[in-house]
Amino acid sequence: MILSCGEALIDMLPRTSDAGEPAFAPYAGGAVFNTAIALGRLGVPASFFSGISSDFLGDILLESLRESNVANGLCHISDRPCTVAFVKLVNGQATYAFYDENTAGRMLAVDDLPSVTADALFFGGISLVVDPCGGAYEALMLRESASKVTMIDPNIRPSFIKDEARYRARIDRMLRAADIVKLSDEDLHWLMGAGDITDLARKIVAMGPRLVCITEGAKGVTGFTSADNIFVPSNVVQVVDTVGAGDTFNAGLLAALHKRGVLTKEKIATLDPATITAALTMGVNAAAVTVSRAGANPPWAHEL
Repeated sequence: MILSCGEALIDMLPRTSDAGEPAFAPYAGGAVFNTAIALGRLGVPASFFSGISSDFLGDILLESLRESNVANGLCHISDRPCTVAFVKLVNGQATYAFYDENTAGRMLAVDDLPSVTADALFFGGISLVVDPCGGAYEALMLRESASKVTMIDPNIRPSFIKDEARYRARIDRMLRAADIVKLSDEDLHWLMGAGDITDLARKIVAMGPRLVCITEGAKGVTGFTSADNIFVPSNVVQVVDTVGAGDTFNAGLLAALHKRGVLTKEKIATLDPATITAALTMGVNAAAVTVSRAGANPPWAHEL
């Protein structure tokens, strides 16, 4: 079982009404939520943990998890409102306006953390930026990382960060605890500064992760370990938008590692090049399907 831990929200995606008016339509979303959905659709035993509202928007989130075969029994349900994000596409790239104050997801606290029996846990997204939820997810990762495989994709949104020093310190601690790290090239430079991608990625490897994956958009992804640099190119597809692309890559990577039986502390420490290549390839293949259609709509296993 892979447990994804982080934000779930309603994305209000831009659409055009029958009358030709600009409009927004509600869709279940959130970076970590998208990864959980993709894992369930790829046939991996998947579970999700977050703070979820008991309102009708929260019902949309819970039903979306069920429809994609993701267990939601660990979610902390409260009567606080649901987080909502309005999405604007500019040249196919998504920008966001978040409404998150005092929501069920934002107010998740350490006391709400569940007991965990999963083999691996995934963390990331905007839920790591704000408190109290950011502190709760960090505490969960640090609690479980000694005995379970953990992965983090910070999916950094600089405009959302109000206390940069505090956020950087949290991400540093979580990177050091993680077995697998995924960063876009933009995220890597935001964290580590200017420089050669390989040199910067190797600095992340030196912090302790067993596998560091750096994505470079349409170019592809490189997996770095203490011994290897393994590059896999992206698939060439007609891009509709990029919403959920990185989230789907994360799921494809984890799904491949799960299917090869290496999501244990012992085996993740000795990944061979063939296993890494297969995992990166499944990640880019899954992401290619997502970017070829509107919104965060990850593929099912039969589509790959």
